[in-house]
Amino acid sequence: MKKSVFGLLFFATFLVAEVINLPVTVDFVKSNKMKIIDIRTESEWREMGIISNAHLLTFFDEESQYNIKKFTKKLDQIVDKDEQFAIVCNTSSRTKLVSNLLGNKLNYHVVNLLGGMEKLIKDGYKVASYPNDEATVKSIELNSTTTQNPLNSTPK
Repeated sequence: MKKSVFGLLFFATFLVAEVINLPVTVDFVKSNKMKIIDIRTESEWREMGIISNAHLLTFFDEESQYNIKKFTKKLDQIVDKDEQFAIVCNTSSRTKLVSNLLGNKLNYHVVNLLGGMEKLIKDGYKVASYPNDEATVKSIELNSTTTQNPLNSTPK
């Protein structure tokens, strides 16, 4: 009986999603094969730059509003529901909220990159530029249901 209960509990841990908080490092970003979702706004991507292999998917808009159904629909086109992925914003204040929502309420496997882009840049990461010309941005948007990072156009 004890083995059955233990086995059931052990198996159940794989069915429950998780949130892992991990300090962002240059090494993690450069060498990790995990998908990184940048949830900042387009204006932040333009101003601060982007991680060259990140998927760009805004969570909060410029007015701090969000649409969870729209966001998760686009997220599901980037990651599988059982796939572990990381999220990043400027300082990790937004990713703390979003990772808890995605992991604890919606059963995704999320790594919250603590410190965000500010820490990453401070630690020496060289960001890529987000395209500033409208034609490039429109082309990216027309060819994708998510805002694709122009430096990483590989699909899921």
